[in-house]
Amino acid sequence: MFIDDFKAGLRRIAPIIVSAAPFGVLFGAVAVQHGMSTGEAVLMSGVIYAGASQLVGINLFDQHLPAWIVILSILAVNFRHILYSAAIARHIDLLSPWQKAVNFFLLTDPHYAEIERHAQGGEPVTFGWVMGLGLGLYLPWLAMTYAGCVLGAFIGDPKSIGLDVLLPVYFLGLVMGFRKRENWLPVVIVSSLASMAAVKFVGSPWHVSIGAVAGILAASLMPVKPGTRSELGEG
Repeated sequence: MFIDDFKAGLRRIAPIIVSAAPFGVLFGAVAVQHGMSTGEAVLMSGVIYAGASQLVGINLFDQHLPAWIVILSILAVNFRHILYSAAIARHIDLLSPWQKAVNFFLLTDPHYAEIERHAQGGEPVTFGWVMGLGLGLYLPWLAMTYAGCVLGAFIGDPKSIGLDVLLPVYFLGLVMGFRKRENWLPVVIVSSLASMAAVKFVGSPWHVSIGAVAGILAASLMPVKPGTRSELGEG
């Protein structure tokens, strides 16, 4: 049963590996350009395992800022993972505490999105399935980081070939995947406006968390269709 579920998770994540691969290559290339060794870059990918946060961290390292500022900045970018964990909590009741811990370590934006879609389709979220989903993206991420380190000298400046736009385009694709959900548009508008205002008046990377909080507050004020609350309360 575990093997079958694991294979199903792998099949589900396979198309996303192709779209996520450029981020791993981009990070590896940027890491070596900022003076990191290949081993350090791959270790960072393996431990932090969050592309946006890794790129933020590398840029802050060069500014010789106090460690607590770097840590808080990375946490600000990764704050959305707390929201992801809360959102999928009702879907992973079949998992034991240690299985949930492993799943949360492997939790990324596409990982979260696929769990939501899987559960929305009425399918049980098993440990084998989330492991296929998680490891199916985690291991290629490490491999692509290594490839980026090796190919960094050939890539040159990522901005010169447009690689710097990959991350926002990727997140936009994830957001658009949920466009059929109730109240999607007003929540996205509020979150976007709050994030843009935060970039101007607070600065990056805090706009990520501020935009997320604004979206949550907007969603909490939106009317809910009859029966939706009971569905969210199940499990």
